[in-house]
Amino acid sequence: MTLPLGDLRFLVLDTLGREICNGTIPPGATFTTESIEERFRVSRPVVREALRALQALGLLAAKRRVGVSVLPLASWNVYDIHVIRWRLAGPSREAQLRSLTELRGAIEPAAAQLAAQRATANEAGDLVGLSARLYAAGKSGDAEEFLHLDIQFHRRILELSGNEMLAKLQPLVEEVLLGRSQYDLQPQFPALVALQFHVDVAMAIQTGDAAKAARSVVAIADRALDEMRRIWEQELDEITRS
Repeated sequence: MTLPLGDLRFLVLDTLGREICNGTIPPGATFTTESIEERFRVSRPVVREALRALQALGLLAAKRRVGVSVLPLASWNVYDIHVIRWRLAGPSREAQLRSLTELRGAIEPAAAQLAAQRATANEAGDLVGLSARLYAAGKSGDAEEFLHLDIQFHRRILELSGNEMLAKLQPLVEEVLLGRSQYDLQPQFPALVALQFHVDVAMAIQTGDAAKAARSVVAIADRALDEMRRIWEQELDEITRS
């Protein structure tokens, strides 16, 4: 969806979105247009546009003679990038990253299988070359280049599936990779086995081995989830000891 533009409208929208997604404003809470006008010192049209956007995202519902009410997570458009980013910015970051990674583990194997069946020789060859560059960046510890190439690699798998609906899920996979990097859940030097999994995916697609392509993508997602889990557990141990 297209969200409101303009500094004031975005300020209201982004602030309320973050507060709802991080639980500062809990489900069931209600507020009026007037209270938001007063809080942000903005005009009613600005507030109404921001609230309409939040309603479209499933975060709010209008209530007659009450104003608007905050809805529970089950009502949110959890696939919307803005909701994902608001959740990643708050205490539900771990749950959001886990959900995204599990979703990735479900959709990417299907995309890889289709890519192995549908990619042209040139397309598959380019993917193999991309996997080699990705391997080199990871082995050298070039985190910025690795992230850039990793996003390209996984985006390309979805595109090569030849399925327009899978291709549209690119932003979700991208948010997983960006989130891992932004919140220090990606090691500077990825394990060589993880780098090899990417090469295995590309090679399987090039040779038309759909089953191996799917298995290798599952291995990537499982490895990512395990790495994040270890980091989360380490952080929890440090907090407990302190």
